[in-house]
Amino acid sequence: MAELEIHQFLCLSDNYGFLVHDADSGVTGCIDTPEVAPILAALDETGWSLTHILNTHWHPDHAGGNLEIQGKTGCQIIGPRDEQERIPGIQTAVGDGDVIDFGGHTVKVFDVPGHTSGHVAYWFPDDGVSFVGDTVFALGCGRIFEGTPELMWSSIQKLMALPPETLLYCAHEYTEANARFAVTVDPDNGELLARVKEIEATRAAGKWTVPSTLELELRTNPFLRPDAPGLQKAIGMEGADPVAVFAETRARKDSF
Repeated sequence: MAELEIHQFLCLSDNYGFLVHDADSGVTGCIDTPEVAPILAALDETGWSLTHILNTHWHPDHAGGNLEIQGKTGCQIIGPRDEQERIPGIQTAVGDGDVIDFGGHTVKVFDVPGHTSGHVAYWFPDDGVSFVGDTVFALGCGRIFEGTPELMWSSIQKLMALPPETLLYCAHEYTEANARFAVTVDPDNGELLARVKEIEATRAAGKWTVPSTLELELRTNPFLRPDAPGLQKAIGMEGADPVAVFAETRARKDSF
C-alpha cells in the first residue's frame, strides 16, 4: 500500500483545503469543499482525479462546493449521518464507529458534535493523521454553535485519546489569534510561551501553522487543558470540574 499523500492549500480568507491521495489505487479525497476554484486548481496541479468528498460538517465554508465539484468530477460524497439533511449531495452517511476503506487505507469516523450537532472527524490510524474540521484548532477549538460545553468537551476528549504523535489537520489558519488568547488563560505555561514566539515567526514568514501534533496541543492548547492546575489558577477556578473550566475558557474566548 502506498503512503498516503496529502496536498494542502488555501481557500477563502482563512480556510485550508486538503486533498488526500493513494497512488496505488488512484483514490483521491477532498476534505470538505470550502471553495471550488482552489480545489479544482489543486487537482490540476497534482494531476489527481477526485473520487470522494469527505465532509466534516454542514457549514457553507465546508460543504458549499459539494454539488459543483461533484458535477465536474463525478465523485462520491461522504458526510455525517446526523447532518445528512443539511449537506448537499451526501451518498454515504457515516457516524461514530464507522470505518471507511480509502484505497486500502483505513479511515475511522468519530462523532464530535458541539460546533455543529453532527460534526464528524476522520482518523487515518495507519497514516497517523486526523482531519478534525472545526472541532479542534491549533491552540484553539471551535465555537459552540449547536451544542453545550459538556458535549464539546466530550468530543474533544475523543480526539485527545488518539496517539499523541497524530497530526491534526484543522480547517482554518486561526493559530496566531488563538495564541494571543491562550497566553491570557495559561500565562505560566513555558512551552506555550515558546510556541507563541515560534508561531509569530512562522506567520511573519508567510508559512502555515497547520498541521500540528496532538502531543503539542495536549501541552499547550488551553481547550485541551481544563484540568491543568496552572490554567485553573490563572482563571480563578482552582479545583473546579474540567467541564466548568472548559466552559469558562470558551466563554472568555468568545468575547476576547
